[in-house]
Amino acid sequence: MLPAPAVWNGFPLLQYDTGGYFARWYEGSLEESRSTVYGLFLNVLSLPDFWPVVIAQTLFTVWILWLLLRSHGLAERARVLPITVAALSILTALPWLTSQLITDILAGLAVLALYLLVTRADTLRAWERVALMAFIAFAAATHNATLAVLMLLVAAGLVFALFDRKLVPLAGLGRGALALVLAAALLVTTNYAVARELAWTPGGIALLFGRMLNEGIAQRFLAEHCPDPRFKLCDHLEELPSDADKFFWGESVFDELGRFTGMNAEMRTIVLESLADYPWEQIKGAVIATGRQLVMVNTGYGVNTEVWHTYGMIEIYALQMLPAMTAAHQQHRDLNFPAINRVHVPVAYLAMLLLIGVIVRGTRDKRLARLHHLAITVALALLANAFVCGALSNPHDRYGARMVWLAVLVLLLMPWGVAASSWSDTKVTPSEIRPKPSI
Repeated sequence: MLPAPAVWNGFPLLQYDTGGYFARWYEGSLEESRSTVYGLFLNVLSLPDFWPVVIAQTLFTVWILWLLLRSHGLAERARVLPITVAALSILTALPWLTSQLITDILAGLAVLALYLLVTRADTLRAWERVALMAFIAFAAATHNATLAVLMLLVAAGLVFALFDRKLVPLAGLGRGALALVLAAALLVTTNYAVARELAWTPGGIALLFGRMLNEGIAQRFLAEHCPDPRFKLCDHLEELPSDADKFFWGESVFDELGRFTGMNAEMRTIVLESLADYPWEQIKGAVIATGRQLVMVNTGYGVNTEVWHTYGMIEIYALQMLPAMTAAHQQHRDLNFPAINRVHVPVAYLAMLLLIGVIVRGTRDKRLARLHHLAITVALALLANAFVCGALSNPHDRYGARMVWLAVLVLLLMPWGVAASSWSDTKVTPSEIRPKPSI
């Protein structure tokens, strides 16, 4: 069910950013917001026609969902996993995420993996804890936003631990923090292997500049400070668009001034000085952007027929895939995301609203004690994701869709949790989750 969109398409689904990841190992350079770690993942599993990537992403998803269900005492209910996956495949973007050659599926899975590692570690075997740490390190190293969301969750867990160490064990937080340290080490090491630079993936502060461009803050700053020899943009005030996407990815003055290589230092200066000059406007803009990101959850953003850069990278570096790629439905405008979103978007909004109810009810109903903790984790993840991708970047539907399916998952687990007699505050140990011998 999970790779069904890719199977129907006849080729894994491409995204505008896919080519940037894939080309890192051929071009030997770092590119803004394109992790070399995911680039290596794509290259190692590229043949035949990237299908091993889809298989690996599907297996990651099934494995982590199974561990989650098992940790909640549902190990012997064989039908729970396929029913849950079937419902998620119909109601959410999950199968579209597993079928895409992009990092998005790893974001939500990393949240679940961190939840298991920190709060449910005693339901896991030793090798499973190690494997989850490795997965979290890999997932966090594939995208700065995923790493930032996980860091915020660990920080929130530390606050909870100050009040109740049974709820959030310090040992679990230590494992989670160690996984994130390993992620940073993995990213820097891989960047050095690719570009011979001990450097972080570039581009973070430029995305914040994009949000300020959308809100008019960058234009106001330049209007008040120009002429200034530090800013090349002073000579192009009339050409500045009010849309960050047009500025970064369209035909704009950004290309003329050297793109990220030529503009990073200038954009960093504008961002830092405008934060000091307009604190109230910045706070207001960050809150509005966070709210916008929270409700931007449409499935399919970036999966369209205009992914020309990715087409070019495949044509240059993987020419043998060109026939299968060009024959796919995606390249013939056969995808109908507006129809899909008539289901996915209202379900996502309803799930986020009902998630609040699950949190409230879980404080009084012992049958939902463990689901209550999961619901809190997912709610915090949604808020952290909205802040990181909205306030610190530029809101997009893609960033919301890759995380909101977690809210739907919590609601799907609720009937099983209420019905299961094992759903209590008692921990399920690894010895209890082994299958019982038949009579």
